Amino acid sequence: MQPVLTGDLDTGTLALFVGFAAAEVVQQSLADQGFAGLRFAHGYVFQHLVGGDGPTVGELAPKLGVTQQAASKAVAELERLGYVERHADPGDARIRRAHLTRRGQEAVAAARRAREALEARLAGRGGKRRLEECRALLAELLDELGGAPAVRHREVRPPR
Repeated sequence: MQPVLTGDLDTGTLALFVGFAAAEVVQQSLADQGFAGLRFAHGYVFQHLVGGDGPTVGELAPKLGVTQQAASKAVAELERLGYVERHADPGDARIRRAHLTRRGQEAVAAARRAREALEARLAGRGGKRRLEECRALLAELLDELGGAPAVRHREVRPPR
């Protein structure tokens, strides 16, 4: 197989494709570990359920940059898959808050392990120092392009 040459793609497209390929590796690892049905887009929902108070669908929708109907559909799908459940708000039983189930928390932990394994694989390919330099440059570019605050605040939205 012929490698992609650095001049074949602009930096943003190359970084995007690397991200897609990395996400696919992690997703396959999750499927191999029994976490079936998870899609790339589910990660955007998960980021708002990890360690939080459990948003309502109405609170989740603007964070995802989608309609309330779309957010409701995503949460319902994750409920059917066993990764999310909704509970009544302690202060108002009419309000339903989305939380990760134990299975959802296990999927998060498995995804973190898969990303760590991928980092080790990539470091083995190009060396730990080169990988750290690449990561540092990508972080600088993210900051230059205005994307760093969204990452820091877990406000990255799905592509439109």
